[in-house]
Amino acid sequence: MKTTHLFYLGLLIISCTGNVTTTDGIPQLKADIQYLASDELEGRDTGTEGEAKAADYIAGRFKDMGINGGGENGSYYQTFTFTGSPALDTNNRVSLDGSIIPDSSYYPLNFSGSGNLKAMEVVDLGYGIHAPELGQEDYKDKAILGLAVVIDISSPDGIHPHSAYLAYHDLRDRAEKAEEAGAKAILFYTDDPTAEAPSKTLTENVNSLDVPVIFVSRSLKGLKSIDLDLGIDRPKLEGKNVLAYMDNGKPETIVIGAHYDHLGYGGNGSLHRGERAIHNGADDNASGVAAMLQIAHDLRNRPISYNVLFMGFSGEERGLLGSNHWVKHSTIPLENVAYMLNMDMVGRLDTANNKLRVNGVGPSPSWDFIGDFEVNGLRAVTTESGTGPSDHMSFYLSDVPVLHFFSGSHEDYHKPSDDEPLINYTGIMSIVAYLEGIITEVDDDGEIAFTKTKEEKKEAANFKVTLGIVPDYLYEEKGMRVDGVSEGRPGEKAGLMKGDIIIGMGERSVNDIYAYMEALSNFNAGQQTIVKVIREGQEVELSVTFD
Repeated sequence: MKTTHLFYLGLLIISCTGNVTTTDGIPQLKADIQYLASDELEGRDTGTEGEAKAADYIAGRFKDMGINGGGENGSYYQTFTFTGSPALDTNNRVSLDGSIIPDSSYYPLNFSGSGNLKAMEVVDLGYGIHAPELGQEDYKDKAILGLAVVIDISSPDGIHPHSAYLAYHDLRDRAEKAEEAGAKAILFYTDDPTAEAPSKTLTENVNSLDVPVIFVSRSLKGLKSIDLDLGIDRPKLEGKNVLAYMDNGKPETIVIGAHYDHLGYGGNGSLHRGERAIHNGADDNASGVAAMLQIAHDLRNRPISYNVLFMGFSGEERGLLGSNHWVKHSTIPLENVAYMLNMDMVGRLDTANNKLRVNGVGPSPSWDFIGDFEVNGLRAVTTESGTGPSDHMSFYLSDVPVLHFFSGSHEDYHKPSDDEPLINYTGIMSIVAYLEGIITEVDDDGEIAFTKTKEEKKEAANFKVTLGIVPDYLYEEKGMRVDGVSEGRPGEKAGLMKGDIIIGMGERSVNDIYAYMEALSNFNAGQQTIVKVIREGQEVELSVTFD
């Protein structure tokens, strides 16, 4: 570790005798953010034309700086596919016993498939529960192959946490069993006032059934036939990471990244409650991209002991899709990545306070100096955890030392008001200088060691307990794949491992992340349960104690 340093950063000179700053980079920062946060790009949602324009702009900036592509086949891009937001067809219709019912009285469930049925016979399947141990045999003497079925979403003793049929409450489980028995459509309903109607929300990354599954808000007892046209479009979309590689002929590479996608016109992540509007995301995260480009400019002709891979991630707002994809399909050997620096929301620095949040100092002893490190009066407030809701977490979960730089939250977060005039450009320049100072400070330190950190205990707002795991948001098969396990948390203590696919928790099946969250909400601190996982093709049961 250097105790004194003298280095040229392109925008800043630092020495033990004083500090000199310039603002030469601000015009380019402003040009970058004004374009990336312009209405023309319509919020840069992953898989849209606006995202593609932003990707081309970033690639063009790297090309103009003379930095070669670091993506697929030497290009500036790495593509990944994901399931976009589901959308209902406009001509859906349901007819019960020859009478069309209004659109407002039915809706498909999240895991529904599409289908077209004509005058199909309907079989009343009761509660759709096969529980011989409880004396409940709703399938007995029922021939349903090739027919539609109606199922009451309640159970013989109602819907409550102490129901003897708790293990059978999950609607997807009941629908899957009916589908396996040959049903061509499943219609849920209820007359039980204690049974809450299922959610109307259609979400992404759901492994849907092959048959239509709808909820009808009226009694279906005595129903004889159904006509149904139901179409749900679950589009397969393509996102792009933008990569540029500065090959300095060194054995190891540092990754400097920032996500460039945002929320488009809002969507599920928006905190805006007004009319539909473009979310330009000037701070989140055009600011981080502009800072990354400034660092690329400054490092072009400066000798350092690493190669540098600059990466603009997409899909961050949808669950770290781009960074998750890269660490699983890295364009350079992942074991050659020395460390990763991530900038997410660095455009609103409070210069009066002049403190920068730096997360992730715990995973490497090489970051010990950061608590006392200062560049032109800018100091860090640090946290140890290498996890968090941004792209550095994908690298941390792959045992890469990380740092995450963040200038602070504000009331415009995830709202249309996060716009370019509110950006503090001088603050971005200070943050750029700070990052470059860190790069110089560790440049001759040799290996940047990685150590797992014990994560802070932070329970999700809607849950009394957690397992302390990170889901794989790209996983779309049955179950929920674990992408990371926090040390010291219940999942790690029980033996959960990265790559495990959770398929059950207690008496509840886990078919996807939403079923996982629903199952988790039933537990309290101190309770024990069995978590069923698929590990390397074999089913494994783990005993978990929630704390």
